Amino acid sequence: MKITTRVFSAITLFLLTACGGNSSNTDDTPPPPVAAPSAATLVFPEDNTECNEGVISETDETKSAVTFQWNASENTDSYEVNIRNINTNTTTKTNATSEDATITIDRGTPYEWFVISKANGTNETASSAKAKFYNQGPGIENYAPFPAEAVNPVRGSTIPAATTVNLQWSTSDIDDDIVGYAVFFGTETDPTTEIGSTENSNLDASITSGATYYWRVVTTDSQNNTSTSEIFEFRVE
Repeated sequence: MKITTRVFSAITLFLLTACGGNSSNTDDTPPPPVAAPSAATLVFPEDNTECNEGVISETDETKSAVTFQWNASENTDSYEVNIRNINTNTTTKTNATSEDATITIDRGTPYEWFVISKANGTNETASSAKAKFYNQGPGIENYAPFPAEAVNPVRGSTIPAATTVNLQWSTSDIDDDIVGYAVFFGTETDPTTEIGSTENSNLDASITSGATYYWRVVTTDSQNNTSTSEIFEFRVE
């Protein structure tokens, strides 16, 4: 009888094992990767415009609350709104889970903004295009141009050896009344030598192999409002 019982138990154990009866087995298949978010599309404030829809603060008339808006992006759980004060070059960041965020900013001030899309479960992000605008201020009838941005050479780049380079930049003005540019250029980190003025958005400059150059652009409009760009740099092989 004992032998029969042992044989029966062995057969039962074999059948349970063969049929997957071991409850300790787990599915080791890794979960599918989280899809990366796509970039949002900015809606308001629009690029190169005056924002006049802000709600002026009751306690500080130099500030107003602006509702920033963008279109939803795919595979996104949250957004980070980046707003840069162009005058001070300081950036504020605000998190949002919907497609808008009301943020208090200075009036009569130029800003640049963009949105970063984020998704839970991945470190990948996506950035929207950038837009510049002026937040409407009291008594301002004509705004200064937005500061110029380097196009060529690319900021921080190294270019092939040559004797001249064509400096190129881009800028915009919500009043559309830019009349000219002055270019400051040299090997000093804070260039003070004006190498020329032009009505076009490019100017040739003499260069030497092995040197690093720094340059900035001052933009002027018809009302003598001016804006000064950041300092751009490049190296020559």
